This record gives sequence, C-alpha cells and structure tokens, in this order.
Amino acid sequence: MNMLQAFEPPLDMSQDIDIREKDDQNDVCNDHISGERNLSYSNVPSTSGRTPETDQLCVGEEVNQGCTSHKNRTSDEGIPVYTTRVDNAGCDDAMDINCEAELCSVSESNGNVCSVQLDWLDPSLQLQVPLSDVDKVRCIIRNIVRDWASEGQCERDQCYKPILEELDRLFPSRSKDRPPCCLVPGAGLGRLALEISCLGFISQGNEFSYYMMICSNFILNNTEAVGEWTIYPWIHSNCNSLSDNDQLRPVSFPDIHPASVGITEGFSMCGGDFVEVYSDPSQEGTWDTIVTCFFIDTAHNIVEYIETISRLLVDGGVWINLGPLLYHFADAFGTEDEMSIELSLEDVKKVAFDCGFQLEREKFIETTYTGNPRSMMQNRYSAAFWTMTKIRKPSKYFP
Repeated sequence: MNMLQAFEPPLDMSQDIDIREKDDQNDVCNDHISGERNLSYSNVPSTSGRTPETDQLCVGEEVNQGCTSHKNRTSDEGIPVYTTRVDNAGCDDAMDINCEAELCSVSESNGNVCSVQLDWLDPSLQLQVPLSDVDKVRCIIRNIVRDWASEGQCERDQCYKPILEELDRLFPSRSKDRPPCCLVPGAGLGRLALEISCLGFISQGNEFSYYMMICSNFILNNTEAVGEWTIYPWIHSNCNSLSDNDQLRPVSFPDIHPASVGITEGFSMCGGDFVEVYSDPSQEGTWDTIVTCFFIDTAHNIVEYIETISRLLVDGGVWINLGPLLYHFADAFGTEDEMSIELSLEDVKKVAFDCGFQLEREKFIETTYTGNPRSMMQNRYSAAFWTMTKIRKPSKYFP
C-alpha cells in the first residue's frame, strides 16, 4: 500500500525543526516488501492529536474557488506545461488550465477557449512558506546526501558500518524461517533500516518527522534506477566554500536501487512518536535488537527513551547505540511539553543499568552529520558507541 494513501501526518508541520547543529543551521540534524513490491508505511496517530496545517495554492485563483488536482506534462516543444483541473465553487462545469510560460489557455467544459495572462509575481499566486519549513526542506536535502548519495558513503561508513558489523557479530546465524527482529527508532530517510534488512533481519524503522516520512517513501517506493534524480544540496551554503563549483555541484541519488538489494520480508516504516507508538502492551518483549543512531538526544526525557527500549527488548536482547548527547531541547523555554532532561554520558549509562542493561562494548567514533565534505569548516562528533544486553526486567514495568 502506498504510504501517502495510508497514514495521517504524525507531525505539526508548523513546528520548528530539531536541528543537529545549534550554532550553524547549515549542518542540520537530523508492512512487507520483497522484490518489486512497495514498502509498507504505517502510522499510529499521536495521542496529542497534532496534525499538520497545510495551505493549498490554487492557480487561476481569480476565476475559481478551489483546485482539485494538479498534474504535469510537457509540450511538443519540450516546454514544461502545468495542467490543473479546476472546479468552480457552486458550479457543475469544470475548466482545464494549460500554462506555458506566462500564457494560460483556459478551456471550459463547453469547448470555449480563452487566454489569460498570469503575472507569476502576483502575491495572490505565491505560497507564503514559513522560514522554519524552508529549513526543514534544506535539512531533508542534506539527509538525502547522507543516506542515499555516493557522496555520503564516507559518513555512512563512519556511522552505519560499525552498527552493521556488530549486528553481524551478535547474530551470526540468521534463520530465514524466523529472522531476528530489529527496531530502528529515528530512522530518518530509512537507509540504515534498509541495510539492516539486507543483513537478514526483520527491520522496522520508526520516524516522527512528516518530512522525513514523505521523502523516504518517495525514495524507497518510487526509485526505478540508480542515480535517477539530481539535487544541489550545498547551493544555499554561502560560507566556507572553496570554489563556486563546490557550492553549485550536483549530487545524484539514490546510489542503489532499494527494491533490488535483497531486503528481508517484513521490512517496514512506522510513523509517529517513538514512546507513544511503542507504548502498546503488545510491543513488550518483542524485539531482539534495537538500534539507535543519532537518536537518544532527540528526547525531551532521555530516561523515558531508555525505559522504553528496555521494555521493548526480549530478555537477552541487544541495544546498539551510536551518537552524541546534543540534546535538542536543551535551550527550549516554554511549556511543560518543552522540558529537557540533559544527562551526562556517565549518568545515561547509570540509567541504562537501572533499566536492566549490562554494558558489553563501548568506544568512541569520530564522525560528521550531514556535513559538506568540501567545506572549509567541518563539525565533528566524538560519538559514543556501545552494545548493551538486557539481562533483567525493570521492576517498574514488570511485576
């Protein structure tokens, strides 16, 4: 089932994005498929009842009151033509508006054709996009490079490769009849969850951002060829460029064809808040492993995240984590919903021990996050990487 036909948006699109770099917004954050079948997207509605507020731009607004659909085509001369089906409010007749450049021909249902000159600088034809939404789109573009472009391979090797190697070490025998189950909260654009599925796990990514969900669905379900699309991810970054060509360089994506890489049946993506989505009692003790990459510091309450991870894992289950502790809500001031609990790494591990975890491996990994490899400024993290095993049930959740 196509994701956009199936789920309600889990995020209020008018909210500010959680950015990974607080001092420089140019360095930003953050049911079955096999063969050629579409990836299944599901959503559990947020208990807060938040839904995005979207505005709809209506072309030819002066002659109608609503737009019902939009589609694109190309003229014989190769000029992009935008065809819009327009329904008049209170009327049964409809019109087709075909626009080439600035000249618009309006065809009424009775066959009459008239030409309308449109001024594309007319404020009534422009959609006013909040700057916060612009920043979110730029964030997504940089995340495309990180997850789905050849240029992001080095960063993926720094972050994803240690996780994949650890999973392969901990689960050497992965039965095709009963593959181990892996949950990936904060899955972003889905590359890590896909790579885990290719290892032989039933992998499910969870993502809260509506923007991320739309983009990951587009890439996972609509890719027909490697390098099918081209973006210019650094065009808005005017600082620390070595040359104009570096700033204007194109990046093609994806670097793989998702439907042809050998995923394990059961790969899925689930939209919604991590704690709310997986608070259902049926989720308790159902996951063999949980992987968090640049995720745990996105919490208002990191203790709640750790408790939830422990509750979801089976006895003997494994938690693999990589990332810093750049708490996203550390500078937020306002309502109780904007609270932020900021623990040191030492205290994070103490909370994990109290939740029934035992530390198996720990090290630090130098990495970037959605960084421009050709920039004169490189923001690097000394990210904590650990493997913990759940050895007992926390008494607060289990009698």
